[in-house]
Amino acid sequence: MSKLKLPKISQWKQIFKVLKKNEKIALSIFFVLAFSSLIFLTTDFYIKNTKVAPAIGGAYSEGIIGQPRFINPIYGETNDIDRALIDLIFSGLMSYDKDGKIVNDLADSYKISNDGKTYDFILKDNLFWQDGRPLTADDIIFTIKTIQNSDYKSPLRANWIDVDIEKTSDKSFTFRLKIPYNSFLENNTIKIIPKHIWENILPESFALSSYNLQPIGSGPYSFKNLKQIESGFIKNIDLTANRKYYNGIPFISNLSFQFFEKKEELIKTVNAKTIDGFSLAQLDNNEAQAEKEIRQGWTKDKKFTAYYLSLPRYFAVFFNTQKTKLFSDINLRKALNYATDKNEIINEIGISTKERAFIVNSPILPQYFGYQEPAIAYEFSVEKANNLLDKTGFKALSSGQREKILDKKPAFQFKNYLSVKSKGKDVTELQKCLSRLPNDNFSDFLQGETNGTYGKATENAVIEFQKKYLPEEKPTGEVGKATRIKLNKLCATPQENSQLLQFTIVTINQPQLIQVANSLKNYWQKVGAMVNIKAVEVSELKSIIKERNYDALLFGEALGSEPDLYPFWHSSQKNDPGLNLSEYENKDIDTLLKDARETLDNNEKQKKYEKLQNIILEDAPALFLYNPDYIYWVSAKIKGLETTKIVDPAKRFSNIENWFIKTKRVWK
Repeated sequence: MSKLKLPKISQWKQIFKVLKKNEKIALSIFFVLAFSSLIFLTTDFYIKNTKVAPAIGGAYSEGIIGQPRFINPIYGETNDIDRALIDLIFSGLMSYDKDGKIVNDLADSYKISNDGKTYDFILKDNLFWQDGRPLTADDIIFTIKTIQNSDYKSPLRANWIDVDIEKTSDKSFTFRLKIPYNSFLENNTIKIIPKHIWENILPESFALSSYNLQPIGSGPYSFKNLKQIESGFIKNIDLTANRKYYNGIPFISNLSFQFFEKKEELIKTVNAKTIDGFSLAQLDNNEAQAEKEIRQGWTKDKKFTAYYLSLPRYFAVFFNTQKTKLFSDINLRKALNYATDKNEIINEIGISTKERAFIVNSPILPQYFGYQEPAIAYEFSVEKANNLLDKTGFKALSSGQREKILDKKPAFQFKNYLSVKSKGKDVTELQKCLSRLPNDNFSDFLQGETNGTYGKATENAVIEFQKKYLPEEKPTGEVGKATRIKLNKLCATPQENSQLLQFTIVTINQPQLIQVANSLKNYWQKVGAMVNIKAVEVSELKSIIKERNYDALLFGEALGSEPDLYPFWHSSQKNDPGLNLSEYENKDIDTLLKDARETLDNNEKQKKYEKLQNIILEDAPALFLYNPDYIYWVSAKIKGLETTKIVDPAKRFSNIENWFIKTKRVWK
């Protein structure tokens, strides 16, 4: 029996010559189906056994109103634009994750001593600056000592007073604190600068160095180039992915920041589709207006996605309890709290701008940090507000305005014996009095002697005064009891005998804050207060806050990831650079603040703060209002934005290395 043999290749080539037409069609269909099935099965297998993953490539462009000044951690931490660029170019020992929690960055590990005064840090392996030089403990020590040195005038210096640092190896070092401070880890989110770049630059030249705008760092992105126009205004800064970054090369290869002087220019550029992201803060936090002015693309990738990021901050009215006698009255402060409808303020913000905001009733933001809500709450009540205002002595007039009747004590009274050779304020007031008495010629006798010294001319004028007004007395030229009584009767300048309930709110010239200030004005006028609003630019506000030159201040405060309320409410922080904006004093609060910042027990810290909030609310040095989200519009083509909480706007880039545009498939 002969064996079956497969056709040779040459024979297969001849197959269509021996087949009939119908057989040729059938065979062709068979081959097409077989090939299609193979492709389908292969594709199906590939799809089922692979997944979509980020790929390296693409570029992201962001628009910002304003321009950078110091892309340098020593100086730039007080400016939002500088901070954002610093966060991309530099690294710190610690950083923030997408939920606003403090996590290791350059630090591989750290250990805190039992007394909370010693922090031992060890750096990660293979840390490099963007110019290829190794990053070591020397760079950490140089950065901290530069900040501590008053010659460099760093705004961060206050955070590092009473902190010693000691190198223990190239990769390790120790911080020693004079007193425990449980928020010290957050201090270590400060970005580190390279010693080999900055060590030979003198303090007086530090702020002038070109490295402030062409920095070398160790963060996920490296400085590439900068473009300026003739006026010197910076139009663009380009960054590129740092291939030496310890945490892996970021997926997005290039970042570009375009800077504008006016919001109209930003809107025009966004509509030209050359910008992939911007903050609604650039457009006055008005999402409703942005939706009207920004043209969205037709395809999904051409549209913007709105991200709402929570911040540990609040806006409040801080009553100046020291410099403004009016707000030393606790009943007035409580009355204004009751007279304010916070729900309506939130609704008005939502209607006019579509911005999400949440009511704040406490200085410790219990909803954000998971603390217990306060036991004291000021619900909206005009009746309670009016009852408290009645206790202040300000009574309602027929016009609705409130007024207080004051004691009619004169501004100055003569109480001391005066004669030739006497000097001082009493003599000055005597000379003023004699020179201004109507229908008398005592000023002629004074002969211009008004320098506060009781000379012969003043004596003669007093003699003439006694002759006219005390004829039954012997004129002595001395100011005795009878003469003082008559002088007080004739010369005492009466004070105003009434005072209107009137004060001024100072705030930033920003639409939303002005809107809120006007709402407050309306609420408080309904209970009899006359309220003025003074809106100023940020540059002017700095000096106003420094001097505490305001009656009431509508302003925001940010608490950080590890809240430390000491700078905001301790009596030692009443003056600049402290942030006790109400100039509030309470010994119990001072003790709670000190204990809360020094304990290493988080539960104990929480108890202290929960007790503290009720005392502050009872004293009402401020009116706590609302906490708005930070709104960030980003092109839908940008993926991987998972951030939910940030401690300040610059931290929107907290997981930038995980953002991506390009994708690829990888095996599961």
